[in-house]
This record gives sequence, structure tokens and C-alpha cells, in this order.
Amino acid sequence: MIRIAIADDHKLFAKGIKSLLEEEEDFKIKGIFFTGNELATFAQQKSIDIALTDMNMPGLDGIGVIKAIKEVSTKIKVIVLSMYDDPLIFDKCIKAGASAYMLKDSDTDELIYTIREVYEGSYIADYRKILNEIENSTFPDFFSDKFRLSKRELQIIKKIRDGKTNREIADDLALSQHTVETHRKKIHAKLGVSSVAELVNKANEMRL
Repeated sequence: MIRIAIADDHKLFAKGIKSLLEEEEDFKIKGIFFTGNELATFAQQKSIDIALTDMNMPGLDGIGVIKAIKEVSTKIKVIVLSMYDDPLIFDKCIKAGASAYMLKDSDTDELIYTIREVYEGSYIADYRKILNEIENSTFPDFFSDKFRLSKRELQIIKKIRDGKTNREIADDLALSQHTVETHRKKIHAKLGVSSVAELVNKANEMRL
């Protein structure tokens, strides 16, 4: 069970996210808050795995929330949900200790995927809208580390190399077929490939 707390000063948005995530059987919403201070205080008192935080809130902003939570426990993973499509803000969040930075107009499936990947130990971000800017920027070396594949992605690559279909992979790993498809899209994006043949060749080159 992945235990999650949410903070966003836009109450309708926060409650909407809560309702969407509660539909996932492996998600447990432990708290919903409308200020960064409330989330930081809750993280000190309760056991959670993932904190979803907005950037701009009364009191502590997103950066403040990240730092406050990391002082409590490095095991709690923080995902920033932001309206700012800005690589510099992304940079600050990752440096402060966030595990992912997503734009608020991301798809629900993308958020669910991100939560599970971060929970398993992967560090990812919303590359969909900021990748081009990042590629042309002078980001530090830590950014390249964010492209590393998660354990789940490695499992899926192996099964793809074995010639298994999405349905077979889903059955083997106890996942939904849609989740497998989302993983495959992420794998293609991370490795810069567009077909199964390219993926297998790339995996062999990288000795995955």
C-alpha cells in the first residue's frame, strides 16, 4: 500500500486529485491539506510514503515543503505538481530533494505512473513539456541520472526481449495492460527509441 498526503491551496484541485487516486487499490490517501505548513506538520506525525505538493501555497511554498519533509525523513518521497513550465523551478525542486516535478495539466495516468515509479525508487520528471528546454540548457550532471531505468522498467524490457505481448507482460507482473503500455511509452522516451527492434538493440548496447 502506497500512503499518500496531498497539499494544494486550490481546494477543488486537491479534492479532485484525492478522488482520482482513491480509485487505485494500492493507494491510501492519508491526508489532504491546503497549506504547505499543514503537510509538513502532518509528515512529522504520521507515516507516509509520498507527498504531493503544489509550488505556491500560503506559508511554506513547494521548496519549503520539500526541505521540511526531508528534514523529517529522507524516506518520504516528494512529487511537485506545478503550473510552472519552467526548467529553473524544476532544477530548484530536484536540488531541494524532490523525486519528480509534474505539470498540473498532466494526464491522470501519468500521475499514477509517476507515483508508483517514485515509490519504487525511480527519479523522474515531466519531460513531456520541458525536455526541449532542458536539452538546450546548462543543467548540472545530476540531470542525466534522472534517465536511469527503474526496476519495473528493466523487468518489462526483459520480457519484451523475450517476445511477450503487453497482455502477457501484464499477467506476469500483476499489472493492468494499460500500466504496461504506459511503462513502454516511458521506456521508449528514456532510451530515445520508437520501435521494439530499436528498443532491443538499445538494450543490448547498454547491456540492460
